[in-house]
Amino acid sequence: MELIFTARSRVQENVEYTSLTEHDLKADVHIEGGTGSAEDPWQARICICNEGDTHWAGVIHVELPFDNQNPRFFLPAFMYGRNRGEAPQNVPNEFPRIREGNPSRPSSPWWMVRSDRLSHPTALVYDTGQIFGLSASPYWINTGRQKQQWYPGMKGTFVKYGGFTCSIEKGTVGYTLGYENAPLLFIKSRLVHERAPLGENCFELEAGESIGLVLELYHYESASELGINSAMESIYDRYHEQPREGSNIRTTVSDLSNAIHEYAWLPEDRHYSTFVYEDTATGNFRFNKIISISWTNGMTIAAPMLLAALRLNNESMRQQALSCITNIIEHAMNPESGLPYDAYQDGKWSIKGWWFDGMRTPGHSSYLVAQAMFYILKCYDYEKRIRNHRHDDWFGYVKQVLERLECTKNTDGEYPTILSERTGAGLEYDAFSGVWCLAAMAYYSWLTQDLTSLDELRRSEAHYYGTYVKHMECYGTPLDADKAVDSEGILAYIKAVRFLHALTGDDLFLDHMRDAISYEFSFKFCYNSPVKIPPLSTLNWSSSGGSVTSVANPHIHPMSSNLVDELLYYVQQREDSYVRQRMMDTIGWGCQTYNRYDQEFGYGKKGWMSERFCHSEGLVTEKYADGSPASTWFCLMPWASGSIIEGLAGDYWHYADDGVKHTSHAAAEHE
Repeated sequence: MELIFTARSRVQENVEYTSLTEHDLKADVHIEGGTGSAEDPWQARICICNEGDTHWAGVIHVELPFDNQNPRFFLPAFMYGRNRGEAPQNVPNEFPRIREGNPSRPSSPWWMVRSDRLSHPTALVYDTGQIFGLSASPYWINTGRQKQQWYPGMKGTFVKYGGFTCSIEKGTVGYTLGYENAPLLFIKSRLVHERAPLGENCFELEAGESIGLVLELYHYESASELGINSAMESIYDRYHEQPREGSNIRTTVSDLSNAIHEYAWLPEDRHYSTFVYEDTATGNFRFNKIISISWTNGMTIAAPMLLAALRLNNESMRQQALSCITNIIEHAMNPESGLPYDAYQDGKWSIKGWWFDGMRTPGHSSYLVAQAMFYILKCYDYEKRIRNHRHDDWFGYVKQVLERLECTKNTDGEYPTILSERTGAGLEYDAFSGVWCLAAMAYYSWLTQDLTSLDELRRSEAHYYGTYVKHMECYGTPLDADKAVDSEGILAYIKAVRFLHALTGDDLFLDHMRDAISYEFSFKFCYNSPVKIPPLSTLNWSSSGGSVTSVANPHIHPMSSNLVDELLYYVQQREDSYVRQRMMDTIGWGCQTYNRYDQEFGYGKKGWMSERFCHSEGLVTEKYADGSPASTWFCLMPWASGSIIEGLAGDYWHYADDGVKHTSHAAAEHE
């Protein structure tokens, strides 16, 4: 396969990449072995030499051209398809989109990005029945003798990140020695920087110095975009690292739930605070309540807390969770729409949550409403299973809300993303968030063993699969991301098909579940990116097993940790070593990503954790008191902790081999 080599020097005045000869550089390429398949790619062994008589610093770009017809790019956790470059882009939240021609910001016909923005070190493209792509080490180390690409198990000093690229303009995907974030650097959805001059991001070669690198090259047939997942699995096998050792399962659940129980409960509101901050000077605590029925508050905290209480036999914790659930059921309902209000503030329920002014259409959010119903059902389920306590009033409440939601589907079988506050009618569609309605209805049908709605459930599932999952482009779940491609909505879809399979035994749902799991794994880091900013840098914190939020909010957050039971269900139905290992990564990541003792992450009490983990310096916004940058937020966020708790305190609790056998060394030292 032909490779194209260009370079840009730090000292040149323009930003153009030109041939290596203009930089006194030379590249020799030898293609060895392989078939180009996902499991057996070609090995391109490359030697690049500085033939000049002076030191050279810049970025070297290696591109793989493909038959450019209708490309859909996949740089995992950064680019999916065209990141909806086809959709209107004049929205408050910016994220990288691909468009042909000369589009305005934030679209571009090409992108260059540092490798640690990608969960797997690869750039792939699907184009009219074929997969093309390349993979290479995400960063370089110095072994003491020479610079070389890092691979798991290799020892050496970190030197420099590489980068990955894609271009619809030229029809290429690429790899860079050194890197650029160009034409824009996305720190978060409302903080974007223009292309920076080359500086510390340059790769350097002394006069006469040569370096070797290996690119793995792919070219194989595929019926759809799902074909990229075969390559992703082989790339995972090559680069996988375990998360660092954390606490055991029971300790993690206990630490996280006790912290929420002690520090986040608001008795006067019968709810949990979304943020809890500690004033270290006074020892006092400050609460940012922003209460809602789900998503970042409400049932996504109450349900995990109830599970933890049942597992730990903590009645005080259980009563808190029950109070929150009961309060929502008794007071949140909007009688006009037949749906619960989404948010609560100053004694009033409404649709005006913290996300309201970022919405295109005012109304109830199906994400929050249906997710709340799903978790009320989960609480009903576990109370009945573990305590033999039936909450039939909860069940009746959920039933009437789900019946109302079922009436709002469009002719495609898609649920709305926004529903009318006045009538409950569907107002806005074209978003994956409505899949929570499918998940709640599938759970309800499984609990009742009622097949009445099965045909409609099948119709909706087929729509979500064919429109979103099959194309590896699920968008429109988080309300603060302007329908960016994300990893949140797929969690609901996976829960939905789990219960549809349990209800019917139809292997089609397992097939679709596996495809959806693979999509989620595309956001999940397979290796431990070297973090250079504290506190994560000082802890040897692991990115492996953590999932990036979306292409608009590209930090790692813990929501995907709530998927452990579904992954367990899948591997109990089909032995799948890949899914099993990534399930263990998910569990391991959650057990090491919170304060196992006071101030472990530079703030807060034992059991505290936030939602934002900056695995890349390019995402950092938080600062220490002295103004220096920090790689996480300094607060307790119970919904984040709840995601870990849910994954560990559900069905997996009985399958945790380590149970109470050990405690982590780090935590034990501080007991």
